Amino acid sequence: MVRKMIAEALGTLVLVLFGCGAAVIAGADGASGIGLTGIALAFGLAIVAAAYGLGAISGAHLNPAVSLGMVAAGRMGWGDAFGYMLAQVIGAVLGAAVLYGIASGTAGYSIAQNGLGQNGYGAGYLGEYGLTAALLFEGAMTFLFVTVILGATGPGAAPGFAGLAIGLTLTAIHLVGIKVTGVSVNPARSIGPAVFVGGRAIADLWVFIVAPLAGGGLAGILHAIGLTRAED
Repeated sequence: MVRKMIAEALGTLVLVLFGCGAAVIAGADGASGIGLTGIALAFGLAIVAAAYGLGAISGAHLNPAVSLGMVAAGRMGWGDAFGYMLAQVIGAVLGAAVLYGIASGTAGYSIAQNGLGQNGYGAGYLGEYGLTAALLFEGAMTFLFVTVILGATGPGAAPGFAGLAIGLTLTAIHLVGIKVTGVSVNPARSIGPAVFVGGRAIADLWVFIVAPLAGGGLAGILHAIGLTRAED
């Protein structure tokens, strides 16, 4: 279990450092920035890297909503899930800490102004979508994301392609929704940057815990009862 927790922490660190790092360092604005498409690809490629590099150890959940979905689907026990979730949050905080250390190495960076890729919604945040839109987006997209994961890693799935399918799905979710919430679909990914940014990022954090967990849990339940599961 210790090896699995280390793998989950390291993989979640990679996700935060690559994905949020793309937003903070490479930038979404200006002619020299990689743009929203580049940020979406960074998140997706981070999942692909972690899935193939660490998946054999822990399954590379990297996300409390995924671990909850696995429990609801009957593919994981609560004890292991809590260990995974703890490791994921620790990894996300460490990833955000590393990113903060790198980003603050330039005089033009301010955490108050530039942030750490934290999630949010409402006035002053990206597309200024409201609370209802944020909850609906995060819940629905996490449901779809976990449904893909359960299918891609279940019996009958094409062997060797799970990491690619999952990474591309996360990329697509980001392509659709960065303007809505910055895209969480992962409570750990949201907690990491929020710890350092504080203020509004902490105040908004409940949205990015409640909605993804609800979506992931529902995906697991529907999988367990056979509605989204291939025939045995």
